[in-house]
Amino acid sequence: MTPQRAARRAMVLTLSFDVAMAAIAMVMASILLWSSDAVSGPYSFLSAGLSTGFFIIAVVIGFLIRGVQKQVWRHMGWPDAVMMVQAVGLSGLIYLPVMLLLNGMLVAPWATFLVTTLLWMIFLFAGRMVALSRSTRTPLQIFSPISKSGQPVLLIGDADNCVTVLRRLQHSTQGAKVRVLGVVEIKGSDPGRAIRGVPIMGCMDDLGNVIDVLRVRYGQIPWLAVTGVARERSNMLQLLEIASTHGAEIMALGGDEAAQILAPLHPADLLARPERLLDIAPVRNIVRGASVLVTGGGGTIGAELTRQVAALEPDCLTIVDSSEFNLYSIDMALGALAPQLPVVSRLGDVRDMSRLTDIFQRAQPDLVIHAAALKHVPLMEHNICEAILTNVGGAVNAARAAVAVGARRFVFISTDKAVDPDNVMGATKRLAEIAVSRLAADSSMTASMVRFGNVLGSSGSVVPLFERQIAAGGPVTLTDPGVTRFFMTVEEASSLVLQAAALQAHEGDADLFVLDMGDPIAILQLAETMIRLKGLVPGVDIEIVTTGLRDGEKMHEALTYSHEQISPTEVDGVNRVASPNGHGELFEKQLAALLEAAARRDRSEALRLLGVLVPEYGANRAERNRRQSA
Repeated sequence: MTPQRAARRAMVLTLSFDVAMAAIAMVMASILLWSSDAVSGPYSFLSAGLSTGFFIIAVVIGFLIRGVQKQVWRHMGWPDAVMMVQAVGLSGLIYLPVMLLLNGMLVAPWATFLVTTLLWMIFLFAGRMVALSRSTRTPLQIFSPISKSGQPVLLIGDADNCVTVLRRLQHSTQGAKVRVLGVVEIKGSDPGRAIRGVPIMGCMDDLGNVIDVLRVRYGQIPWLAVTGVARERSNMLQLLEIASTHGAEIMALGGDEAAQILAPLHPADLLARPERLLDIAPVRNIVRGASVLVTGGGGTIGAELTRQVAALEPDCLTIVDSSEFNLYSIDMALGALAPQLPVVSRLGDVRDMSRLTDIFQRAQPDLVIHAAALKHVPLMEHNICEAILTNVGGAVNAARAAVAVGARRFVFISTDKAVDPDNVMGATKRLAEIAVSRLAADSSMTASMVRFGNVLGSSGSVVPLFERQIAAGGPVTLTDPGVTRFFMTVEEASSLVLQAAALQAHEGDADLFVLDMGDPIAILQLAETMIRLKGLVPGVDIEIVTTGLRDGEKMHEALTYSHEQISPTEVDGVNRVASPNGHGELFEKQLAALLEAAARRDRSEALRLLGVLVPEYGANRAERNRRQSA
C-alpha cells in the first residue's frame, strides 16, 4: 500500500468513527429522554430516525470543513482538541436549521440535541484518549496547550522525532521558544494530515514550495529545524541545496529536554557516516580511581580528553601543556565541570626531559595520554627540526618518563598522515609510532597508538577557516577541488583514544588502532555544504577559489599501509592494526642521531636521517626531488 493510499484509508476510518459516535449519541439521547419523565407516550422511531439521519449529514459536512479526519490519533495534542470542539460547534450550527424545520416531527428536539452533543463529545475524546494511552501512555496530553509565540520554524524529520519535539513544546511550563508552522516529512508518509494539530505540508520534494508559501503567508522565511533522520547526511545534502536556493537557514532542533533550543548544526552532521558512540564501560574500569596524565591537555583534542576523563571519576588528573593560556583555560573549565576532582595543571614542554621527569615523579600516573604535538603540515615543512624535536623527541620523552614511574598504560595519538608520509609532520608521527612501540616492548607498560583523520573544529582544521571566510563574505579558499580527507568529531576522536587504552590487556603489548571512518569527504563538498548551511549559494553568494596544494600536502590520505594487517576488535568500528616496523639494532643509535641533528638545527642531516628511519618518507621525498629537478 502506497503512503497516499494509507493516509486516505486512515482519514476514512477517522471520519467513520466520528460519524458513528454521533449516530450512537443521538440514538442514546432519544432513548434516555424517552425513558425519563420529560417525554410521554410510545418511543418515536420516526423522530429518532430523522434526527439521527440529518445529524449525521451535518456532522460529515462540519468535520470535513474543519479537516478533523486529518488528525493522527497517536499524535493528538491541544490544537487537535480545539479543532474537535470547533467541528462539533460547526456541525451543531449546520443541524440547527434542519432541526427547526422538522420541529413538528421531532420529540423534544432541543433536549435531545443538548444531550447528544454532550454524549458525542465524551465519545470523541474517549476514543482518542484510548488511542493515546495505547501509543504514548499519556492520554491527557491532548489537553496540553502549545504556545503560538516564538521563532517561526518549519520542522523537518520523521514522524516519531517530530512528535517527540512537539510533545516537549506542548508540555513546556516556560513557554515555547519556537513556533512550529508545519511539518515536512522526509518520506511524506502522511501527506495532507496533521501531527498534534500541526499540518504535514508534504515531503522533501515539496520543501521549496512550502518555504515560498510560508514566506508569503507570514512575511518572513521560517528557520528549517531538522530532527531525526533529517540529520542524516544523504538527507542533509538535499535539504541544504533546497534551503540555500530559497534563502532559508537551517538549525538543529533536538527531541529531548532541549527540544526548544535551536542551534547551528553540529559538525557531525557534515560527516559521511553516523557519528560513532563507543562503549565507555571498559574505559571507566581503567580510569575510575586511577591517576591520569594528559600531555597537550590544553589543545582541542587534549582538552576534550581531559573533560571525558574527568567524567569517569579518576583519582587525580594531571594536565601538561606548553601554552599558558591553553592550560589556564582547561584548568578553569574543569574546575566548573568537576569541582571535586583533584586537577593538577603543569606548565611544561615535552621536549624538556628533566621537566617531564619531575612532573611524572609527582603525578605517578597509571594512565598516560600523549596528545602534545605540532600538527600543521605546511608549517612543519618549514620548521623541520621543531617538528622532529616535539613529535618524535617529545613522544619518546613522555614514554620513557611513563616507563620510569611504572605507568601501566600509554596512549599515543597519531594521524592518518603517518601512512606513506609525504611530509615532515606525517613522517615524525610514523617514527613516533615505531619508537613508542619499541619502548613498550622492552617494558611492562602497554602502549596503544591511535590513528584518525582530520578532527572537525580543531585548531588549524579547515572548518574554522571556512567559517571565518564565509562570515567575511568569501572567498572560500581550497587547495585543490579533488582533495579528500577523513573527518571525525573531536568527541568521537577523544572517545577512540580512551577506547584504545581499554583494549590493551597484556603487559608489553604495543598495538595500533584505527576507527572505521567510512568514505573520505571531498573538501570541495565540505566547503559547499558549509556555505549552504548559512542559507547561501556556493559560487553565487560565496565564491570558491582554488589556491593549489601547499608544501607537504597530499591529494588523498589513508589510514593503513598496504602491508599492515587489519583485524576487528570487540568494539564495533574499532580495528586493530598489525604494523611490523622492520627496524633492527641500529634503530636506537639512528634515533639518537636524528634528535641530535634536530637539536643542532642541522636540517639537511635531520631530513636524511628521517628518511632512513621512515623509508616511505625517504622514498617519497627522493621522488619529489627528482621531479622538481627534472
